[in-house]
Amino acid sequence: MARITVHPSFKIGEISNRLFSAFLEPIGTMVNGFMYNPKHPTADEQGFRKDVIDSLKSAKLPAVRLPGGNFVSAWQWKDSIGPKEQRKVHLDPAWYQFIPNDVGHDEYLQWAQKIGTESLYTINMGTGNMQDAMDLVEYTNFEGGTYWSDLRKKNGHEQPYGVKLWYLGNEMDGHWQLGSWEGNPKGYGYTCQETSKALKWIDASIETGVCGSSASFMDHFPEWDEEVLDQCYDTVDYLSVHHYHTAKPDDVKALLGGSLYYEDFINTEAALIDFVAAKHRSPKKVMISFDEYGCMMRDFSPLHPGWGRYNMARTHFRFDPARSYILHDPDNMKHFMFPGREILHMLGFLSIQLAFLRHADRVKIGCMTGGLGALCASDHDHVWKTASHYAYMQMLEFARGTSLQTVVQSDTFDLPGYAIDDTSQYTGKEGVNYIDSASAWDEENGRLAVFVINRNENESYALNVDVSGFAGCIPECPDRRAGRNAAGFTAVTHQEITCPEDEPDAVSSYEHQELYAPRENTTGKLDKGVYTCSVKPLSWNVLVFSK
Repeated sequence: MARITVHPSFKIGEISNRLFSAFLEPIGTMVNGFMYNPKHPTADEQGFRKDVIDSLKSAKLPAVRLPGGNFVSAWQWKDSIGPKEQRKVHLDPAWYQFIPNDVGHDEYLQWAQKIGTESLYTINMGTGNMQDAMDLVEYTNFEGGTYWSDLRKKNGHEQPYGVKLWYLGNEMDGHWQLGSWEGNPKGYGYTCQETSKALKWIDASIETGVCGSSASFMDHFPEWDEEVLDQCYDTVDYLSVHHYHTAKPDDVKALLGGSLYYEDFINTEAALIDFVAAKHRSPKKVMISFDEYGCMMRDFSPLHPGWGRYNMARTHFRFDPARSYILHDPDNMKHFMFPGREILHMLGFLSIQLAFLRHADRVKIGCMTGGLGALCASDHDHVWKTASHYAYMQMLEFARGTSLQTVVQSDTFDLPGYAIDDTSQYTGKEGVNYIDSASAWDEENGRLAVFVINRNENESYALNVDVSGFAGCIPECPDRRAGRNAAGFTAVTHQEITCPEDEPDAVSSYEHQELYAPRENTTGKLDKGVYTCSVKPLSWNVLVFSK
């Protein structure tokens, strides 16, 4: 038996609309193929795939971070605007590819407008400089009457784009980043202080994000983050951090227990932010942006004992004379699949999102790497719905309002420490609950959503969800007429996503896109504020309580 208790008095924080966003970078055919293919039967006048646009528009994705990524640290945005025949082709040293700039600055922002989402823009702070950043914001957001704003109009976009959030670089503490500031955090922090100040003098409505550590494995974590923030705390709004959790193939516990390492990361960064705020005697609260995140399974790589803490330089200073640059043909796209079972990929990213919900007071932005593909799986010809699509849509619909403390009592397991390679080294965890959960209280509409993952590969659990504390807190009806309902919730829907019967490795496709569609679990019972049900092995469950 497992038990979950939720009470409206124990609030964590408001859930930001940007928490369930996505990340886009021109790696492989993500841009040239998925987003842009002028030869595709559905291509619009700009060469964008309308089947992808329609799919993402219907998903109501809140925001997308673009145009990168490692790519952006050498991207020259000024060479990507204006008539295509006059644009310059550049090399992308981050991913060894040609950048033809068929999709340029304007196209990225216009594509985001077409899918109905907010653009979160990453500025080149590698090979770029402060003046480039100022010109970029002026071109993008200024009304008119200046060289750059009038050039935007000349290029066909009369109105400002109104981009509200600008990231000051990408992973600037990494050796692999062009123009890395790894050895000079104070210099990077001071540059961000001056750049953020200048950008806000051009457009006072914007927010800015400064790079924190690219991973908790970095030698300099968290000292680097503290030195950066100490220089720019008064002008920035977000600390931008990234993390990719890794487990060995078939180690389900390590994969789905990975959210605990995210929480360690969040707790460290939140404490660090509070420390810097205290140093600055500042009432301001810088928030956390997880603008790249994900999880995966991959094989062990050889370890090198005696190196001490991992040094990124040993992995990323590679100069291969045999490696050649690639020009990606958008009309030669293949479907990309994450390694491992489809259900595990879905549960992996959901476990991270539940961790974000449990820290909704500090984590205000989450941009899932692969999030666009999760919402809209695609190949050269088609788009379709995977398990991840359905679960992601449920988060977008039901994870609204206020995050509440969600107390779980269940069987537990221990997670031994392990090292995938010299990069990804994890300490052990004890007493990890098989039941993973978070909740969202939409008080205005009297709706509580409780999200539940069963991490157990083999066992179902009888589950009691105690929401009796909500008695007297439920509006009598949606229009909030006078009066309260002393009985609390009177209805609950329980949707679950599990593996198809006897097909644990089933893979959805264009022909079989209902394979992982949520199913109604009708076995549960709500009695005196306690919902009793059963959750299946490796299952995702969304319980929605209402009047």
